[in-house]
Formats: sequence, structure tokens, C-alpha cells
Amino acid sequence: MQNKQWYWLVLSVLWFKPVYAWEVSGFVGIEDLAFIEKPVDPQQHMNYLSGVIEAELYHEWDNGNQVFAFVPFFRGAQYDSHRTHFDVRELTWVKAADTWEFRFGIRKVFWGVTESRHLVDIINQRDIVENTDGEDKLGQPMINFAWIQDWGTLDLFLLPGFREMTFAGEEGRPRTQPAVDSSQVKFDKNGFERHMAYAIRWSHSIGDWDIGLSHFYGTSRDPVFLLEPNSSGQVSLIPYYQNINQTGLDVQATIGSWLLKLEAFVRASEIDTSFSTVAGFEYTFFNVAETGLDIGLLAEYLYDSRGSSAPTLFEDDFFTGIRFALNDVQDTQILAGIIVDSNTQAQFYNIEASRRFFDNFKLEVEARFFNGAPPSDPAYLFRQDSHFRFELSYHF
Repeated sequence: MQNKQWYWLVLSVLWFKPVYAWEVSGFVGIEDLAFIEKPVDPQQHMNYLSGVIEAELYHEWDNGNQVFAFVPFFRGAQYDSHRTHFDVRELTWVKAADTWEFRFGIRKVFWGVTESRHLVDIINQRDIVENTDGEDKLGQPMINFAWIQDWGTLDLFLLPGFREMTFAGEEGRPRTQPAVDSSQVKFDKNGFERHMAYAIRWSHSIGDWDIGLSHFYGTSRDPVFLLEPNSSGQVSLIPYYQNINQTGLDVQATIGSWLLKLEAFVRASEIDTSFSTVAGFEYTFFNVAETGLDIGLLAEYLYDSRGSSAPTLFEDDFFTGIRFALNDVQDTQILAGIIVDSNTQAQFYNIEASRRFFDNFKLEVEARFFNGAPPSDPAYLFRQDSHFRFELSYHF
């Protein structure tokens, strides 16, 4: 009898453990930002140290049809108090069925296919103080319903709570000169209209083609900047957020070793209507000389009809790059690229490399260089901000 009790106890534990198991993962790391040129502003520094921790608490039940995820994030930074920040990247509950999914809470959503710039990716605010490449995002409160059918997936979003972009402080780098004064931020709409946004997206795969068509209405995540004199007579750079309607398209075709990519949007505000696009390709040489090495060649063209008044440095530019993937146990990857302004010939160089080692450790190295921008080019504001970034992290 006692043996039977132990048998059922062991069987129960084995059954209940996966049902009620909680998974905890994340990383902790230390980062160094090292600049190679003296700053324009004497308040700034040549070197910045910081520490970062991100954890994920994950739980699924109901045969995997319900999921809870909590992802807190914190960075403590030297000198720049604007870069010391805490954020809830995700705090979400998901309920899934055969033909629909319901997601509620704080989440991150990514749209887009191109390498040099993600035009249609508009749901979340970018975490610019975390990294200027715009890949890191702040968590966005949302209610999301996805309807999954043979003709594609239709996503509906209700997005309460607008989040401003955070910029480097007086001592921080890289930044504009003068620094952005967020204390005087301006909005096209106020009250309820400022804090509520709506989006819809249809996505589908048809043969070799992956297509996404979206529309967003609400406060733009990208501010334009106003130059206004402050009380002391000096010029301040003030962010101004417009209320917009944006219709976006992202398309990717996979044809053999080719990836053909396109992102584009038409954006209408009370001030103007603009068009922006990124289009290009990636060609990959797989398993070069049977070494496991993949080499990808990339080329893209970036265009914005707003020209020099666009809230981006890249309004008529060409991007070329090369990607190395060693496909080794350490997941070694390298991406190097250059963006050249077709009008001013200003160049922006970017190199990113990463490698795992000792099972749990990861080293990331980035190099970003600005060169050749004339005083009339917005990139001139970053002429002294070329830098290296090193981050060593332990993953658990």
C-alpha cells in the first residue's frame, strides 16, 4: 500500500511540475562607452561605465494556451542621470485558441524587414538612451486581439498611455548640441487624445512573399524638433510630438539566396503629409568553402520626402553592409555597414559583433563613427561623438 502511495505521489509531481512550472531567465552585465574624440561640450566625458540587469519570469498553463510573462529592466549609468532608468519591458497575459489570440498588459511588438531603419515599427517608443540604434524599446501598455485565418492574421491594437522619448542629459553622450530640453516638450494633442492610440495590421505569407499592411492613429513616437530661445537667451532644442495617421507596408521575398526587402509609409499630420521608404536586398553565400560560414551582402536606399526637416538623419541615403555568421557553438556574428548621404557625402559607419563563451557569458562590441558632415547637415551635431561600446554579460 505504501509503495502505491509513493507511485501516485511521484506521478502527480511529474504531471503537475510542467503545468505549474515557472521559468526564470535573464542577464546581468557591465558596459563601457568609450569616445575617441574630445566632446563639444566640456560638461561631457570621454568614458562612461554602466551596469544592467534584465530578468524574465515566464509561466504557461492550460496546455500552453495561456502565458504570463514579466520582464523588468534596469540600467545604472555613470555621469548621465537620464540614462539611469528602470522599465517594465513586458508584463503580459496571453490567451490563445485555434483561430485567435488575446494579449493584455505591457508588451513589445516589432514590425519590419529592413536592416538600416525600421520605418513601420511604430507601436513601442524607442529606448534611445539605452542604445542609439533604436533596437531597444520601452514597454507599451496595450490590448491586442489577433484573428488568425487562412487569408492572413489581423491584429487590432488599443494603446493607452503615451511614452516620451528619453534623451541624453547635459553630461551624456552621444547627444545634440544644445541638449534636447524635454522639460519644454510640446504636443499636437493633449488630454485623452495624447495618451490614446489605435493600430491595425494585416500580415500574410503568400508563397515566397511575406506581406504586412498596417495603419496607426495617435501621437507619433518620433518627435520633430523646434529651436526656440530660452529665458537666458540661449537656444533650446524642444521635442514636438504630432498626432498622425500612418499607413505602412512591409514586404519581404525569399527567393533562393536572395532576400528582397521593402518598408514604406505615408504619414499625415495637421502640418503636412509625407512619404518615406527603405528598399533593398540581402544576398547570402551559405557554408562558404564548407566551413559553416555564411556571408551576407546588404544594400538599401533610404528616402524621406520631408528632406532636411525629417526627424531622421537619413532622408536621401545609401546603405551597404556585410554580415558574417560563423554558425559555431559560440554563435559568433559580425555586421559592418556604412550609410552615405547622397547630397552631403556625410558617412556613418557601424560595426556590431557578438560572441558567447563559457556557456553563460556573452561579449558584444559596437563601433560607430561619424565622418564628413558639413555644418548644414544634422549629422554635424554628432561630429565628435564617434565611439566604441563594450558589454560583457552573464546569462542565467
